[in-house]
Amino acid sequence: MKVFLVAGELSGDRLGGALMEGLRQLVPDVAFSGVGGPLMAAQGLESLFPMDELSVMGIAEVLPKYRHLVKRMHQTADAALDWQPDVIVTIDSPDFCLRVAREVKAKSDLRCVHYVAPSVWAWRPKRAEKMAKHVDQVLALLPFEPPYMEAVGLRCDFVGHPVVTEPLATAAEVAAFREQHGIGDAPLLLALPGSRRGEVGRLTPTFGEVVARLLRQKPDLKVVVPAAAPVADLVKELVADWKVAPIVLDPNEMDADTAQAEKRSAFKAADVALAASGTVSLELAASDTPMVIGYDMNWISWQIMSRMALIDTVTLANLVAESRTVPEFLGPAFQAEEIAPAILRVLEDASEQRAAMALTMERLGRGQEFPGLRAARAVLDGLQT
Repeated sequence: MKVFLVAGELSGDRLGGALMEGLRQLVPDVAFSGVGGPLMAAQGLESLFPMDELSVMGIAEVLPKYRHLVKRMHQTADAALDWQPDVIVTIDSPDFCLRVAREVKAKSDLRCVHYVAPSVWAWRPKRAEKMAKHVDQVLALLPFEPPYMEAVGLRCDFVGHPVVTEPLATAAEVAAFREQHGIGDAPLLLALPGSRRGEVGRLTPTFGEVVARLLRQKPDLKVVVPAAAPVADLVKELVADWKVAPIVLDPNEMDADTAQAEKRSAFKAADVALAASGTVSLELAASDTPMVIGYDMNWISWQIMSRMALIDTVTLANLVAESRTVPEFLGPAFQAEEIAPAILRVLEDASEQRAAMALTMERLGRGQEFPGLRAARAVLDGLQT
């Protein structure tokens, strides 16, 4: 069996790696090709080009790289057509991946599966109708998504979210982390300014202003920043002038297992997190770490996207639990003088947020079959129809 996969971001690489692992369990002689990151490479994928070339977000941010992205899209589609796999699985990054699927479908009848339903419930609802023309099946991470896809005639399988199966740090590991980094019993803020260069550049200075304000109320505050490998050097540069020297966890300076263990311990050890919008809210919920979400983008991108939004929160933990317990500060509201008091309020009492996070994990499939295996079963079942 031959499976061609395309992922464009770190979150997609994680999903792709889990799916590949699930497929290997069910079809041991499966072969892979396509585009992915380190976790997919660990499962046997040799990427056509570095995945991080596709990690661009925001309309204004994409424009300068548009011609190169189009070139990569054609290269990816041509590689899939040349290889003639049994199925093509595109993973998240819909603006790139669905264009690949469209080009493939225009020239063949290869089966195309898209992993991660586009957030048509949030904005651009007509994407479901458009993708139905060149996608055969969708794998959904969120339990409320299948009806949106099925309404336009697409098969959609809820396969659970991989965050529910990721290991969590033990109490002993948390204690060792705090001792190793000289944190002791001090309050610990986890700062997560994103994994893309553009968002890190925009968010980190304001995160630093938030830290400065928090120090006035919590002078013993410690800060840890688990940096994503592609932006670790940039993160170090941008936090150098913060009022307190943060502990930057650079995965480029550790082996993979140590880097993951350090990140897990940091998530579990933190008393509160300030995080960029995205799937990180689910990672925090899995660790039972209270959070505040902050995000900003290019002014043009914000003006367009804010007008197209169909929801009043972008935080996945809020959406899945059908609550609004996670405070968020987006666009013009992304101001240190607003964010810092919200963090202090969460530090004082996070009981409602913790209850919502537990419900989120339950609804995402905690305690059920491994999502990568569920996704693999859904892909194989789709091939039989």
